[in-house]
Amino acid sequence: MQKINSRSKPPLIPLNGPVRHTVDIIMIVIGSLITAIAFNIFMLPNRIASGGVSGLSVLAQSWLGAEPAFTQWALNIPLFVLGVLFLGKQYGVRSLLGSFVLPLFIYFTRDFPVPTHNPLLASIYSGIGVGLGLGLVFRGRGSTGGLTILAQIIQKVSGLSFSMSVVLLDGTVITLAAFVLGMEQALYALIGLFVTGRVINTLEVGFSNTKVAYIISDQTEEISQAILHDLDRGLTKLNAQGGYTGDHRTVLMVVVGQNEITRLKAIVRSVDPGAFVIITEAHEVLGEGFKREA
Repeated sequence: MQKINSRSKPPLIPLNGPVRHTVDIIMIVIGSLITAIAFNIFMLPNRIASGGVSGLSVLAQSWLGAEPAFTQWALNIPLFVLGVLFLGKQYGVRSLLGSFVLPLFIYFTRDFPVPTHNPLLASIYSGIGVGLGLGLVFRGRGSTGGLTILAQIIQKVSGLSFSMSVVLLDGTVITLAAFVLGMEQALYALIGLFVTGRVINTLEVGFSNTKVAYIISDQTEEISQAILHDLDRGLTKLNAQGGYTGDHRTVLMVVVGQNEITRLKAIVRSVDPGAFVIITEAHEVLGEGFKREA
């Protein structure tokens, strides 16, 4: 959105090629290790079954005394095969890697010291740790397998959205936790699942400090020039039509940083005090003048 005075720079790491693949594998391995540690020091000792295959392994350990790593391998392997059969070869090396190394790390970190036995704190910390680990795995364009694959199969077969399929599966695990571990543990699992989702979302889109402004005015050309020269930001002109009058007009769209909002509003007011301005969050902005893709 900013004025471009030179050719756009390529990503720091090309999207394909040996370097990108190596970085992806490293992120999947590190993310799996972080997830495994959070599982062993927070989830398992406090019996927090916050969805997915990891939640099922907590239930199996509490109910049957089964080793969580073995339970996860026993579930991940057939789910991976189903993913390849139903969804194709996109479940390749990265998904197989995550499905294998996560239980492996869980097995080798099973004796790590437990920092807290407070279930509320454990649910929050486990949500942060698992969210951080899974977020890195997803950034590495990988997967840890598990019920995510089953959710995508359900989406393909039934027509349900992916998010609804995930909710149904995680909801089933947490419902089982309510019967096996009790209602309080199910509530802690919900807290952990919520925190995990928020952390993954933050890793995916970052902390938002960027805004998008839509400006509707009869003096769009004057406002455009003021933004270009005084604010030193680029903008986009959108063709629009009034819903009541049917008149054609131009809507200005400009992306600005948090610290530029006051200046932008002052510029618009100085040109047209009656301008209609809408300012909303931009969760992630890629491009010249903003964040570059790694």
